Amino acid sequence: MEKKCPECGDKIVGRIDKKFCSDGCRNIYNNRINKDSKNLIRNVNNRLRKNWRILEELNPQRKSKTSRARLIEKGFDFNYITSIYTTKAGTIYYFVYDQGYLPLENDYYALVKRA
Repeated sequence: MEKKCPECGDKIVGRIDKKFCSDGCRNIYNNRINKDSKNLIRNVNNRLRKNWRILEELNPQRKSKTSRARLIEKGFDFNYITSIYTTKAGTIYYFVYDQGYLPLENDYYALVKRA
């Protein structure tokens, strides 16, 4: 039985479990399949990624403190988070994936990283 490349239809030569005729076809196929189909999803993912990078940059030691002005200066958007964690004491942490922040007094934030 002759296997054909799902991207271009060429004959596949090589290993029995090989799925594509070349790396190029594999990349084109996967990029097409994994492409965000809606602008809204792509824009939200881009905003979350940017917020995560900002928190990661400002929090290299897993715990630090920064000002609201510094976060905004870097382009942080407080409307985009992935989860909220409330401690038993009622303290509310906002997370962007594994990077989080806790609002403090005087427009400061404690930055944390989940283990």
